[in-house]
Amino acid sequence: MKIQLKDGSVKEYAESKSVIDIAFDISEGLARAACAGEVDGQIVDLRTVLDKDCTLNILTARDPEGLRVVRHTCSHVLAEAVKRLFPDAKLAIGPAIDTGFYYDFEAEPFSRDDLDKLEKEMKRIIKKGSRLERFTLPREEAVLFMQEKEEPYKVELITDLPEDAEISFYSQGDFVDLCAGPHLMNTKGIKAFKLTSSSGAYWRGDSSKPMLQRIYGSAFSTKDELNEYLQHLEDIKKRDHNKLGREMELFTTVDVIGQGLPLLMPKGAKIIQTLQRWIEDEEDNNWGYIRTKTPLMAKSDLYKISGHWDHYKDGMFVLGDEETDKEVFALRPMTCPFQYYVYKSKQRSYRDLPLRYSETSTLFRNEDSGEMHGLTRVRQFTISEGHLIVRPDQMVEEFKGCLALAKKCLTTLGLQDDVTYHLSKWDPENTEKYIGDAKVWEQTEQHIRNILVELDVPFVEDAGEAAFYGPKVDINAKNVYGKEDTMITVQWDALLAEQFDMYYIDQNGEKVRPYIIHRTSIGCYERTLAWLIEKYAGMFPTWLCPEQVRILPISEKYQDYAVRVETELKKNGILSTIDERSEKIGYKIREARLSKVPYMIVVGEKEEAEGLVAVRSRFLGDEGQKPLQDFIDDICKEIRTKEIRKIEVQNDK
Repeated sequence: MKIQLKDGSVKEYAESKSVIDIAFDISEGLARAACAGEVDGQIVDLRTVLDKDCTLNILTARDPEGLRVVRHTCSHVLAEAVKRLFPDAKLAIGPAIDTGFYYDFEAEPFSRDDLDKLEKEMKRIIKKGSRLERFTLPREEAVLFMQEKEEPYKVELITDLPEDAEISFYSQGDFVDLCAGPHLMNTKGIKAFKLTSSSGAYWRGDSSKPMLQRIYGSAFSTKDELNEYLQHLEDIKKRDHNKLGREMELFTTVDVIGQGLPLLMPKGAKIIQTLQRWIEDEEDNNWGYIRTKTPLMAKSDLYKISGHWDHYKDGMFVLGDEETDKEVFALRPMTCPFQYYVYKSKQRSYRDLPLRYSETSTLFRNEDSGEMHGLTRVRQFTISEGHLIVRPDQMVEEFKGCLALAKKCLTTLGLQDDVTYHLSKWDPENTEKYIGDAKVWEQTEQHIRNILVELDVPFVEDAGEAAFYGPKVDINAKNVYGKEDTMITVQWDALLAEQFDMYYIDQNGEKVRPYIIHRTSIGCYERTLAWLIEKYAGMFPTWLCPEQVRILPISEKYQDYAVRVETELKKNGILSTIDERSEKIGYKIREARLSKVPYMIVVGEKEEAEGLVAVRSRFLGDEGQKPLQDFIDDICKEIRTKEIRKIEVQNDK
C-alpha cells in the first residue's frame, strides 16, 4: 500500500501498519510526540491499522486536532481521579472543547479545594503512565458492563446509540470509560494541565433532566503555554461583567427578588438612561420612527392569534389557569402583536407606508435557571424594539435601512469589529416549529441573502435559528469567555399580517397584506451594558460614563473653589462629583483611577487664583493646567461627538 504524507512524499508497505508504526518509521521523535493521525481528512487513533492507499498526517499537540486528543485524554484522567477520591460519583460525559475539556458527574458540588486534590491525584495517574487500550463490546454486553459498574448515564448513552454503532471503550489501568476516542497511547503524554472551575450543568443540556456537576480544565503541550493561558483567564476575570459590574456598583442581584432579575444601581441606571435617550433621539429624529407605549401584559387571546401561545408558551410568564380562570394573562415576551393593533386602529393607505413603530419595551421571558448569567441572560429586560409595516415593494430597502441603523449604533459604541452576522434560517426537517410553507421561507431567505451580499457583509448561515414566523439576520458577539449571544436582530416577516388581518388599501382600492420587519437598533440594554463593561473593562467612553469628572481639592481650603468648578461643569451637562475627604491628593487620584473616572481635576491655590484647573486623564495622564472654560469646551465636544479616545495611561506613577 502507498501512504502519502503531508509533505507529499510517499511511503510504501507490503503489509498493514498502524498509524503509530508508520510514525516510528518516519522518525522516533515524531512518534514520541504523536497524538493522533489524520487519514484522508479523518482524525483517527494512533492504534488505527491502515491496510490500503491513503493520505496520512501525523498530528502532535502543536496541531489543534492533536491538542484536542491530549485534552480528551486529560478528561479521562480527571474522571479516574474523581472515581478514586469520590467513589460514589457517577460518570456522564467528558469531551474536549475549544478551550480545554470538561467532565460531568452526578456528585455533590466540587469546591476549589476539591479541584486542588483532584489535580494532585491526576498527576499521580499521569506519572504512573498507564497505557490506554481500546476494546469493543456488543450492545447487550456493553449495557451489562456499565450496569455492573453502576453507571446509569453510560447505560443511557449506549442504549441511545444507533443499532449498527460500534460500541468502544478505553481502559487506563483499572479505569474504563465508554468512548469513541481517539486518545493518547499513554497518560504520560499529558505534559501540562490545570482544573480551572466547576459549575452545575443539566444532563444533556435539558432542564427537565438531573443537574450534574461539571469540572472544567485545560491542557497544553508545554507549561509555558499553560501559564500563558492561565494568565489570559485572569485577565478575562478582570473584564467579566458579572464581577466588574458589581465591583463598580453598576448592578447587583438579590436572592429574595429572584434569579435573572438584576437591580440596576444608580451608576448602571445612568448608563442605561444615556443609551436609551440616545437611541430614542436617533430613531425618532434621524430614521423616521414614531413611538408607541403598550401594556406589559395581555390576555392569552392575543398570543393565540400571533402563534406565540403555541410556539413559545413555555418561555412566557403565564398569569392564571386556562382550566379554572375566565381570563388568562401573560407578561409580554415581545411587543409586536401590541404594535399591530396600533396599526389596525384605523384604515391605512399605501401612501401611509412605511410606518416605523418603535418602543423602549420591557419584556419578560421565563429563561431556565441554569441559563441565568449577570446581565446577559435575564428574565426581565428592556429592548430597543421596533416594527416596520411596509409594502412588499419597500421591504428590501427598509430591511437595508434597519441594518444600516444597527451598524451606526455599533460603530458609535466602538463595537462594530466585535460582531458576526448570521442568516438564521428555518429547519425544513422540523417544519412543525414554523408557520408558512416552504416556498415563502425559501423566497424570504434568498432576499436576505441577496441583501447581505449586496452590502458586502460577511455572514454565515444557521439552519433552525429562525423565528417561527420568518428568517432573520442575527448580529452576534462573544463575551470574554467565548460564549456567543445575539445582540441585535432584524427579522423578515411575510406571514403574521395574515394572522392579524392587517392590510392597507392600494392604489387600485384593493386590500393588500403588508410585510413586517421586526428589529432592534441596539438590542437589549442590559445585555449591551454587559458587553460594554467587558469591551472597555469598565473604562467607558466619556459620554457613557456615569461620572465623567471628579474634582479633587488639595485641601479643605479649596472646597469652595471646587464647588464653583462643579457648578460650571453641571451647567454644561457634565456629570461630576467632588472628593471632599481629608485625604492626601495622591490617595484621591488613585481612588479616582480605580473608580475608572475618565477625568480628574485637581484644584489648589494657583488654580483658584487664576481660574485654572489641573487636568489628569486616563488618556494622557497629567495634561497640565488649563483655563476651566477650555476644559469644559474640550470635554463637551468629546461628549457631543461621542468620541472614543484611545486609553494610553492607566496607571499613574
